[in-house]
Amino acid sequence: MLASFQHHIATTFPFLTDARLLVACSGGVDSMVLAQLCVQAGLDVTLAHCNFTLRGEESEGDEAFVRHWAEVHHVAVETKSFNTKAYAAQQRGSLQMAARTLRYHWFRELTDNQGFAYVLTAHHADDALETFLINLSRGTGIDGLLGIPAQQGNIIRPLLPYSQEAIVAYAKAKKIAWREDSSNKESKYLRNTIRLQLVPQLKALHPTFLENFKRTQQHLQQTQSLLQHQFEQCKQQLFQERKDHFAIDIQQLLQLKPLALYLYGLFRDYGFTAWRDIQHLLTATSGKQVHSKTHTLLKDRTHLLLAKRVAKERQVFWVSETGTEEGAPVTLTVEPVAIADKAPQNIIYVDKAKLHFPLQLRSWQKGDYFYPFGLQGKKKLSKFFKDERMTLLSKASQWLLCSGDAIIWVIGKRFDARFKVEASTQSIVKITHIL
Repeated sequence: MLASFQHHIATTFPFLTDARLLVACSGGVDSMVLAQLCVQAGLDVTLAHCNFTLRGEESEGDEAFVRHWAEVHHVAVETKSFNTKAYAAQQRGSLQMAARTLRYHWFRELTDNQGFAYVLTAHHADDALETFLINLSRGTGIDGLLGIPAQQGNIIRPLLPYSQEAIVAYAKAKKIAWREDSSNKESKYLRNTIRLQLVPQLKALHPTFLENFKRTQQHLQQTQSLLQHQFEQCKQQLFQERKDHFAIDIQQLLQLKPLALYLYGLFRDYGFTAWRDIQHLLTATSGKQVHSKTHTLLKDRTHLLLAKRVAKERQVFWVSETGTEEGAPVTLTVEPVAIADKAPQNIIYVDKAKLHFPLQLRSWQKGDYFYPFGLQGKKKLSKFFKDERMTLLSKASQWLLCSGDAIIWVIGKRFDARFKVEASTQSIVKITHIL
């Protein structure tokens, strides 16, 4: 198995040979075999053991065992204890999900703080089969049927080609010690039920069931690659890139069949999961929106507009007599000048006596109005936006320069006539929007 493992690393993960690696090590047979193989293969590894404090003395014994193994084999080790029950209660989730979240959060901390390039876990072929069956039982698409990926970001699973039977046989042959986790025998967990009852029956149906499953997953991965290529081609055709968003023609989108599959493939990378809501958005009235954690999808007449969600923790920024403060969403410079020249859209000339510093930079609000330069009287900003044929996303990202409650400039669009330079003006200020 060592020679096979070394060949697998050299051909599939050659970048591991020169990297600092963190090996997740529970003390069970899978992780102990992985640790042993890594050490024998000459990889630069540090063990990481999570003590979830769920099994009393047994949990403490697992930690002591891993520490001792690391000391005997001259391998560095990191350990951490978690109050998993308290965390699960706080998050209102299962113990398994709590443990998984705590484990991977700690792994991220270790990689960020200590410079580990990759985290190796001991998932194997039987784990992939169990995950496949769990997802199948719950109802899933092709992504769920792919099981456990060999690489997911900086998480590497080098034992996926091997069955648990082969791993246990290797441990016995090489006299590699390990700890048994008593919770693995508890039938209250779905994975354990599948592992202990269903998988043995499936393997009994056909002597090469696991190998057949692995080949099936390879076919599914190839199918997924083909679908992903099709989705990317479709994105290039449909997603029109604008300044701060993508515009997708709804009529072209509706021509795609099967529509539900295309909606999934086109929008899943932006965090969307409410596929029915997206489908309803296609025929909804303008202004309707669907949100993911990272993006907004908005219906605007004939198009869907896809944009990143911007957290607006602070709506108002200050502009001094020299310009915008640090961290403002747009950059303005303010400088005194002798005369007012003809100005492009990113520059205005203002009568300084009419300004009250500091000025404010803010987003628009319902009820806002101003006196557009070149027009008679005042105009509601909402009507101005409509006349300018601005999209809902453009309106949301539009910034206003204000003196007190009065709008000086709809930045980049229109200047307010109340602040214009007149014959009686004694001091002129030039305000430039740095693009």
